[in-house]
Amino acid sequence: MNINHSPILDTKRVCELYSQKDGVPVSYVCTSAPNLNATYAVDIFYRETPHPEHGNRYFGLYLNLHFASDGTVMIANADPIEDLEFAMIEGPEGWEYSQHRHDYRTVGDCAIDGGRAYVKRVGDLSVPCKYMTVKDGEFVEQKHD
Repeated sequence: MNINHSPILDTKRVCELYSQKDGVPVSYVCTSAPNLNATYAVDIFYRETPHPEHGNRYFGLYLNLHFASDGTVMIANADPIEDLEFAMIEGPEGWEYSQHRHDYRTVGDCAIDGGRAYVKRVGDLSVPCKYMTVKDGEFVEQKHD
């Protein structure tokens, strides 16, 4: 399944850097709000084993544009990502999702908004929609009525 992402950083470079630094494989998962109410997105990465000092398996990197004018890269625990749901709509190049509460994403004749906080679809509602969650660093389809 092809899921389209719009990362903030060079995810390949980040994976290489942290894999080398931590001595375990690190993979990019998605770019998403780290919780239900966030109005910003972070690039979320996964490592199979918990971090030896902090205990988390997911971490998020983002540019701190609110408090640092230079856009300092910040890191945060992103383990809650496994508790959140991703509504996705099908586009011509794959599945698309809204990254955060105010990320209104147009895909052809349909749009999706709300990030992890809510799902708002606009336009051609016959466009296929799936619900996914993240488990062990991978997207897994959820059944919805």
